[in-house]
Amino acid sequence: MILHPNVECMNGDEKQEFQLHRLKQTVQTVYENVPFYKNAFDEKEIHPSSINSLEDLQKLPFTVKKNLRDHYPFGLFAVPQDHLVRLHASSGTSGKPTVVGYTEGDIERWSDMVARSIAIAGGEPGNVLHNAYGYGLFTGGLGLHNGSERLGMVTVPVSGGNTERQILLIEDFKPQVICGTPSYILTIAEKMEELGKDPRETSLQYGIFGAEPWSEEMRATLEEKLGIKAMDIYGLSEVMGPGVAMECHEAQNGLHIMDDHFIAEIINPDTLEPMPDGEYGELVFTSLTKEAFPIIRYRTGDIASLDRTPCSCGRTSVRMSRVKGRIDDMIIVRGVNVFPSEIENCLLANEDIVPHYQVHIQTEGFREHIELHVEMSEKLYAITNGDEAHSATELLKQTISKKIKDTCLVTMKIKVFPPKTIPRSEGKAIRVVRHSQKKMGV
Repeated sequence: MILHPNVECMNGDEKQEFQLHRLKQTVQTVYENVPFYKNAFDEKEIHPSSINSLEDLQKLPFTVKKNLRDHYPFGLFAVPQDHLVRLHASSGTSGKPTVVGYTEGDIERWSDMVARSIAIAGGEPGNVLHNAYGYGLFTGGLGLHNGSERLGMVTVPVSGGNTERQILLIEDFKPQVICGTPSYILTIAEKMEELGKDPRETSLQYGIFGAEPWSEEMRATLEEKLGIKAMDIYGLSEVMGPGVAMECHEAQNGLHIMDDHFIAEIINPDTLEPMPDGEYGELVFTSLTKEAFPIIRYRTGDIASLDRTPCSCGRTSVRMSRVKGRIDDMIIVRGVNVFPSEIENCLLANEDIVPHYQVHIQTEGFREHIELHVEMSEKLYAITNGDEAHSATELLKQTISKKIKDTCLVTMKIKVFPPKTIPRSEGKAIRVVRHSQKKMGV
């Protein structure tokens, strides 16, 4: 077990004192250097001197993604541009991208956090790490890369895509750790099987997967296919990047938040009131050590819960659950809230379908028509033909529909497609597809 006892094993009183000291510094910094925060604090009649306990954090205003876009590109930075060494940005698919900056100190601290994360997941100095996260403005690739090198690992910067080349390098470089989105790593494993290779016979021992919500059933599928331990990593560019929280390989029971650098809260997304530990709500983060882009009570849009009970690995950090889904991806079926990860739980238990699916939503006026698109397994497809294929498809639809009804308490139309029909991911999987045209389609 690799621990960093000075920060990962603090007792409660030490941690609170440590966090409060850093919180006061951060609040003072944004008040003096970021006009947006000074105005927001003044509107609520809050001064940095008002923060005298961690409970006072709840006096501070929230930050939302719209605030970042409204101050695009550099309006929320707390340092002059000549203090920056790097910029990252979101894709901007739903508007202007959200831009974040890093000082040299930020990069150093981020690298340390990711190095700790990789160690928590089982990586060790001298191991080879195969990094299949995308490089570029997305924080995943460079974030894992810097942390891997900081830990002293041999880092293979493969990035995403070119799946057969990924397989070649896994076979030849013999990495112990693989990083990527769970949907793309599954694509790599399936491609190995297509090529007549056994994914379990590689050198891989640990997987660090994130950047999209994924279920316990997906974990079981990846572990069985690849013969590894699969751990969840959490992060987002607005808060820092990957390494904000990491699941330990000893317990695989919640993600340890780097709470020497961040304070996490869970709020009710409708009332904005704090939620008790163990209950699901919207995840909110406040940074404690960022220089270029400190952020106060950022509403992530991710649905999770917090756990402060001791972990068997020995770390005392607050743990967050795996992300259940995003508020944006939540599907409302006749008044019942359902997340794609909950649907995934139902699907992956069925051996007659493969772990690729999409929820298609057609909006017509005030009504939404929802279809779940799934893909028949090669094995089932091979043994059915003609009338048998129709019967098998109808039985599969009924089985899936009943499972979703029993588990998620909703009914939705199921469409079953032949193998290799639903698009494969080379990055983040697209689970929810919204249509404005009259007809659905894949």
